Amino acid sequence: MNSYAAGKKIYELLCKLYPICRSITGNGTRQTLAEIKAIIPIETHEVPTGTKVFDWAIPKEWNIKDGYVKNSKGEKILDFQKSNLHVLNYSAPVHAKLSLKELQKHLYFLEEYPDWIPYVTSYYKENWGFALPYRQYKTLPDDTYEVFIDSELKDGNLSYGELYVPGAKKDEILLSTYICHPSLANDNLSGIALAAFLAKHLMQEKRTYSYRFLFIPETIGAIAWLCRNENKIKNIRHGLVITCVGDQGKFTYKKSRQGNAEIDKAAEKALADLEKPYEIIDFFPSGSDERQFCSPAFNLQVGSLMKTPYGRFPEYHTSADDLAFVQPQYLEDTFNAYLQTLFIIENNGRYLNLNPKCEPQLGKRGLYHMIGTQKENAPDEFALLWVLNLSDGNYSLLDISVRSGLTFSQIKNAADVLVSAGLLQKIENKPTS
Repeated sequence: MNSYAAGKKIYELLCKLYPICRSITGNGTRQTLAEIKAIIPIETHEVPTGTKVFDWAIPKEWNIKDGYVKNSKGEKILDFQKSNLHVLNYSAPVHAKLSLKELQKHLYFLEEYPDWIPYVTSYYKENWGFALPYRQYKTLPDDTYEVFIDSELKDGNLSYGELYVPGAKKDEILLSTYICHPSLANDNLSGIALAAFLAKHLMQEKRTYSYRFLFIPETIGAIAWLCRNENKIKNIRHGLVITCVGDQGKFTYKKSRQGNAEIDKAAEKALADLEKPYEIIDFFPSGSDERQFCSPAFNLQVGSLMKTPYGRFPEYHTSADDLAFVQPQYLEDTFNAYLQTLFIIENNGRYLNLNPKCEPQLGKRGLYHMIGTQKENAPDEFALLWVLNLSDGNYSLLDISVRSGLTFSQIKNAADVLVSAGLLQKIENKPTS
């Protein structure tokens, strides 16, 4: 029986991060980065308020200590300490007494989900407010209410974390996740926790590619990193944005802007090989940070491998996206999907058949007798023949795997055996005519 060991570790970190009030700046973000740093050696960076990053500027830093609404009896009817979603994220400080009519101008709710607290923000327009379930909103009596938000907006910094894991070559795979959302388990504590343990796993493996992990505030963090690191972008060959990876829905892969990049093919093949339900969707210029990495001037090969995408599950951006909504087994399924996708990227390549005039005699090389046996890692007949036939330098192992319908592991195993037998040679680049 699967113990979901990896999924449990990811879930434990997710639970540890859940109570922290995060935003695009502030101490909650730094606390989150510190928890990640306890697992992997990320380097933290601070970008000062007012710094120009392309068409944007880093906003003021926001921190909050407390917030509540009290009725005339002194009872707290909304309390930041019970749920940080109760306070409008990035709220300006306020302490006042208001009528119900005045208070209602600063209350946010979802009529369609009357028992859930919505997640609302006001990053770039100064405002204050509270969020609450619609059912509670409808029962508020005509009264005088005390509103209090102990927050601060000041010149400070935007914080992000970065980990570079060197491989055999400088070509990079970018893995980015966003750290700004507060107590929302799937969006995106699942992505933060999975990325941390994915990095830890890869650090222990032999790597062809170098890996760059980013833990950044969504949108403004990606823009800031791209602006500050244009000299590094030339090395990025593939990338994935890690978000919404812990629910029970089917896998979803959102393609890169290019639409037919190697990472797009690898992710789709990985999902097919895992034999789990999945959907492939085309790129669209909204969503998460893939839209920054895929903006026209960069046009990086960056897609997003998710479970149910952002905005497509009712619990999205509400208090219902809680610790019960994600589970260790779903996190482990996605963890394995990432490992399989990266395995394909790491091991893909083009080969040349060294005996291309008809099929080589496999029996005299001891390969025929392996066919059809139950010997572990033995290639099957079709894998050997597919690799031999299509290894003219024009097809990669991923191409052969897709065309043959065999798993990438079967094709890679066959290629390794044929190389050992002197029938196949790996080549660096596709030959030019």
